[in-house]
Amino acid sequence: MLAGGSVEESTESRQPLFQPASSSAIREQTGALRRASTGVNMERPATRTSFSLQRAKTSLFTPPKSVGPAPSFLQSIKAVVLASWLNVLLVCIPVSWALNFAMKDQHTLVFVFSFLAIIPLAKLLAFATDELSIRVGQTLAGLLNATLGNAVELIVAIIALVQCKLHIVQSSLIGSILILVLGMCFFAGGLRFSEQGFGAVATQLNSSLLTLSVIAVLLPAAFHMNVTTETDSDEGQDILKVSHGVALVLLFIYASYLFFQLYSHATLYTDDGIQPSTPYPKRKQESNAPQDSQREGDLEKNKEDEEDETPQMSLVTTIVLLVIVTVLVAVTAEWLVDSIDGLTQSGAISEEFVGIILLPIVGNAAEHVTAVTVSVKDKLTLSLGVAVGSSIQIALFVIPFIITLGWILGKPLTLLFDPYESITLFLAVLTVNYCVQDGKSNWLEGMILMCLYVILCVTFWYYPGSDPSGLLNTCT
Repeated sequence: MLAGGSVEESTESRQPLFQPASSSAIREQTGALRRASTGVNMERPATRTSFSLQRAKTSLFTPPKSVGPAPSFLQSIKAVVLASWLNVLLVCIPVSWALNFAMKDQHTLVFVFSFLAIIPLAKLLAFATDELSIRVGQTLAGLLNATLGNAVELIVAIIALVQCKLHIVQSSLIGSILILVLGMCFFAGGLRFSEQGFGAVATQLNSSLLTLSVIAVLLPAAFHMNVTTETDSDEGQDILKVSHGVALVLLFIYASYLFFQLYSHATLYTDDGIQPSTPYPKRKQESNAPQDSQREGDLEKNKEDEEDETPQMSLVTTIVLLVIVTVLVAVTAEWLVDSIDGLTQSGAISEEFVGIILLPIVGNAAEHVTAVTVSVKDKLTLSLGVAVGSSIQIALFVIPFIITLGWILGKPLTLLFDPYESITLFLAVLTVNYCVQDGKSNWLEGMILMCLYVILCVTFWYYPGSDPSGLLNTCT
């Protein structure tokens, strides 16, 4: 009896091991005990990878606010027409085209009307970019704004490169790096908030990348000043080869920067965890004014965060608008570049001032509007992503891309820029580094940066420009 009983008990105790449901449970328990005994979680690497992929996907393609229903086609067209009062300048597009074909000798008129025509096109480009941005995450939105905002500069640079106006290419790209947009963002946001915070880590990294780009520009100048050869042609060819090699390295750095921004450290480029901005205190209740204004500012910001984003255009209309505006910018920019020679021959305005001041203002019009708008809404990290990110794209992508494209087309475009332009770029980036190192901004810092840009405008008005390499005039 006892033996039989023991056999029955042992049989009953073994029977659950052969049941499918219990076997899976026991395997899970066995795996848990094995992991506990060894101290190693075998499933942790896969889980961590899936979480990082999911987190990167969420930060890139998930908008911070829920997006409302898309409007109809007619409503989208109405939104495009009423997007800005700058649309009035769209009449300059046919006027500039007509002047280019009918009155080719009137270079000044063609330049002025082409200049005015690109401004509303850049604004429409910014409007379409904003419509795309509300449908994606904040990091990808900043990248889209910076990339599409640089479309005008890239188109102008390619057209000038094909037409062998290499000095215009160099000066316009240097002018696009100068941080006028950042000063406007600090100043506009400082008019509403006494102090604004932003992601200091990401901004310092962006400043380091800008410093790297300045080094890439200064090294060929140092090479030219310290290396003497038997013939100037040998030195020019050496500088050309150095420029091609450095351009490829800069493109690799930009690819690494994209991976860092979009995947591995995407959370650094959001407003999460940043100290709330400090509104101006009210005068009525002086004893608790700072605390009350801080509380009201937080409540207002939370209320804005809870509201849904209402798109003004459908996704199809947005993409079509981007294509049409890009084509119009390309054609109008060609007339603009064609008229530069006739404009500067009179001597009233120098080619240096046109390239480093006027053309970047037209090309950065979209970024100015976008960056200033989001800074007033207390999204300074996104604003810096547009402003500083645009300069990084010019320095690490557009310039080396144009150098490489000139290499392919047989154009002697080098990284040896005008020495005065290089020094100007270095001083501007140095000033930006000092302004962003504390992770906070106010209106005075913005005014300082804008006044620095005005000083540069005054100096470049009288600067005639130079060609230290002697290769720019050999382009055919």
